[in-house]
Amino acid sequence: MPFSLTSPAFGHGEPMPRRHAKEGENLSPALAWTDPPAGTRSFALVVEDPDAPDGTFRHWAVFDIPPDQSSLAEGAPVAAFGRGVNDYGTDVYEGPNPPRDHGVHHYHFRLAAVDVPTLDLPLGATVLDVWEKAREHLLDEARLTGTYRR
Repeated sequence: MPFSLTSPAFGHGEPMPRRHAKEGENLSPALAWTDPPAGTRSFALVVEDPDAPDGTFRHWAVFDIPPDQSSLAEGAPVAAFGRGVNDYGTDVYEGPNPPRDHGVHHYHFRLAAVDVPTLDLPLGATVLDVWEKAREHLLDEARLTGTYRR
């Protein structure tokens, strides 16, 4: 089977529940992944909205997730992992918050299986920094897209 990423909160291409949006409870959704490639030594996760008015808006990054981990619980504390600074200027999950009446936005959850145990990024690295470094060590990528509209 291919490397895959799923959530019990929404299916691929389906609307994300309000509880995962900034206007809701702003909880990160539960995520689970299966069949990472051989040689995976850690995972990195990013969440991006390419439909933002000024270009891609980056909501969340968590990296250096151990290779034996296969899920994150809803609202999971991620203090044990590396965290990237999002476009809000924080290093925590910030859920969907598209402008009102801007149409449907797509939130891309991208999970990288990488061949190193740590991305060795400095404190203050951005979500984009996390993804660029993960791409240097990428074995495979699993994707899940949720939508949200205000």
